[in-house]
Amino acid sequence: MTIVDRVKNILITPKTEWPVIAGETTSTADLLKNYVAPLAAIPAVCGFIGSSLIGFGAFRVPFGAGLGGAVFTYVMSFVSVFVMAFIINALAPTFGSEKSDSQAMKLTAYSFTASWVGGVFSLIPGLSIVGVLCSLYGIYLLYLGLPRLMKCPEDKAVGFTVAILVAAIVVSLVLGAIVAVVVGGAAYRM
Repeated sequence: MTIVDRVKNILITPKTEWPVIAGETTSTADLLKNYVAPLAAIPAVCGFIGSSLIGFGAFRVPFGAGLGGAVFTYVMSFVSVFVMAFIINALAPTFGSEKSDSQAMKLTAYSFTASWVGGVFSLIPGLSIVGVLCSLYGIYLLYLGLPRLMKCPEDKAVGFTVAILVAAIVVSLVLGAIVAVVVGGAAYRM
């Protein structure tokens, strides 16, 4: 299956796509190389273009700082996938689900799809909020994927989703603070 088909299917028909994904034996390396790497580049590249080349009115992030921020954001996407997959797998028994490193990795990577694709809105800084709203759809994708990939009982899927969401918010705040320090510090040095 091509990456375009997978993105289209997970975004448009997730209820039928999750069972397909659950049955696949994709290695973590293949998932990262062939799916996460190209999709995680979308918000990093578009954010760089939007902030450093297009700008916010009269303000543009300096080129070097913007490029550094884009690279750092791209790397943090991979870190986020690993951290969230670890958290999902660790929480699984608490919600009557099966632990599985590979299924947790697939669940995390494919749930991030909406966020990464929504990153295209960062090309125009004023539309960045639309990209954030796209991320909310990822929560729904996660909710639908939990019973299929982690064998979560349907009656515990909402609680499991909320627990993961709380953990994701904490991870996002920590990673966001790191990015702000790195990018902000670089911008002040320019």
